[in-house]
Amino acid sequence: MTKQTDTSAPGRTRLIDRHGVIERNATLLLVLSFLVVTIGGIVEIAPLFWLENTIEEVEGVRPYSPLELAGRDVYVREGCYNCHSQMIRPIRDEVERYGHYSLAAESMYDHPHQWGSKRTGPDLARLGGRYSDEWHVDHLIDPQSVVPESIMPKYDYLMRAPIRPDYIEDLLRTHAMTGVPYTDEMIGAAAADFRVQVDPMGDYDGLLARYPGAQVRNFDGQPELTEMDALIAYLQMLGTLVDFSTFTADASR
Repeated sequence: MTKQTDTSAPGRTRLIDRHGVIERNATLLLVLSFLVVTIGGIVEIAPLFWLENTIEEVEGVRPYSPLELAGRDVYVREGCYNCHSQMIRPIRDEVERYGHYSLAAESMYDHPHQWGSKRTGPDLARLGGRYSDEWHVDHLIDPQSVVPESIMPKYDYLMRAPIRPDYIEDLLRTHAMTGVPYTDEMIGAAAADFRVQVDPMGDYDGLLARYPGAQVRNFDGQPELTEMDALIAYLQMLGTLVDFSTFTADASR
């Protein structure tokens, strides 16, 4: 039997030996790693200095109304993001299941964003309007009553948790500090807008002028304003701000 010689082995061995010198020298490894990270950082960051805006402006996107913002805080507090993402990737199976892929502009007023990376439950980026308020109430009180295979815990206590606008002006003011375009008028009217969004018999014209497309109704069907109202108000607006039947992406971005 003739023994065959791997002529490529010496070259590979020499390359591995050279790499071993770097691995055995902590200082050299640190310097070279820093050099690679620096070059990569410059390539990614430097172009941003020549861009006026990295987010495409999209018609319809607005800051959250006071009640929606409070509902978002309930969503974050309860850890809903651990099982539900809010980012539809631009690939066919996701678009066919959930709807139009997510736009950066839809999250421009989120601090922090709720894109997520895990889907124990479905993506919620286009949840608004897919189910009735009554369905959401039943689902939050007893998830298995509407989705038998669900492993979602019960959030029935939200129905018994009153929510008041005592802090809402400070909350809007804090978000304004991060760049969300809440005006002095919005902040001054925050408490009134908070209450009137669940009162279909109220004077909510000002609310709709400040937050176009805000949904006004009693979300949980109870006379008292609760955390359930706020959370459902937030869930029902997700994905509803942009009219994708007329939206055209800016190909230059």
